[in-house]
Amino acid sequence: KSLKSIISGYRHPRSSATDCILSLFQLTNETLNIWTHFLPTWYFLWKLMTVVVIQTAWQDTFTWPLVVYLLSCCIYPLASSCAHTFSSMSARARHICFFFDYGALSYYSLGSAVTYSAYVFPDKWVGSVFHRCYLPVALVNSVICTSLACYSRFPEYQSPKFGKILRVFAFAHPFLFDNIPLFYRVFVCVGEGCTDNDTNILHYYHIGLAFLTGFLFATHLPERLAPGSFDYIGHSHQLFHVCGILGTHFQMQAIEQDMVTRRHWLQTQSLPVSFANSLGVAGLCVVLNLSIIILYSLPLLLPSRNSVT
Repeated sequence: KSLKSIISGYRHPRSSATDCILSLFQLTNETLNIWTHFLPTWYFLWKLMTVVVIQTAWQDTFTWPLVVYLLSCCIYPLASSCAHTFSSMSARARHICFFFDYGALSYYSLGSAVTYSAYVFPDKWVGSVFHRCYLPVALVNSVICTSLACYSRFPEYQSPKFGKILRVFAFAHPFLFDNIPLFYRVFVCVGEGCTDNDTNILHYYHIGLAFLTGFLFATHLPERLAPGSFDYIGHSHQLFHVCGILGTHFQMQAIEQDMVTRRHWLQTQSLPVSFANSLGVAGLCVVLNLSIIILYSLPLLLPSRNSVT
């Protein structure tokens, strides 16, 4: 949200945890930011439980990448809704809340990459050098993303525009890299080996919503055009959340459809799904991102070194 465009509806900057929770049921400029991510969390959790419990995913290694992805889909909206809920406790709490929010989004980018590597790569790229390097690079990108996004909160005070640009770049670069195989598959590739199937329309929906999500995040429209008119309902961050969730929904459908329709071919032609390229890389991503969050949070938690109160 932009302070120049969102004029009213702010909570007290020193709210207690109880006040923050009660604000869920009051109309503030954060209320819909919270609910637009909190409610979808339960839908994604239901999807995860369906795969893990009903489809007994642990007995089928081919579904492990889907489990990683669905877990990331549960974590990022939950972290976001918690960040928006408790960010008004103090400036220090706000920083730390959004560090976790950024780390969760970064983990979601890695979760997407894990499923793309397993199910979405175009036929002619399967097993290539790029395919073999794809997940290690995606892991590095996730670490860079979390580091830059967390750092971007500090120059924001002196130069809000620079902080915003840095944060947009932090999230844009893993998205663009992760989607290279998908962009090639649906926009560039022609002829044999392009994996031109019925799933592609779902990928188009996801890509379109992803770019719309980024546009809303970067431009602060529509509230910039009419400051004060969208303080409670309809400002860009709410629309950003809604478009992001819809994009994730279509991405999830596309991934599941690719997994089912391409399963036999992928199991004979693609890199085998293993612990290392699914649950292992996801676990490493969590450890690295949590380490980054702790490193950024420690100076804020040590009074003698803390300049943000």
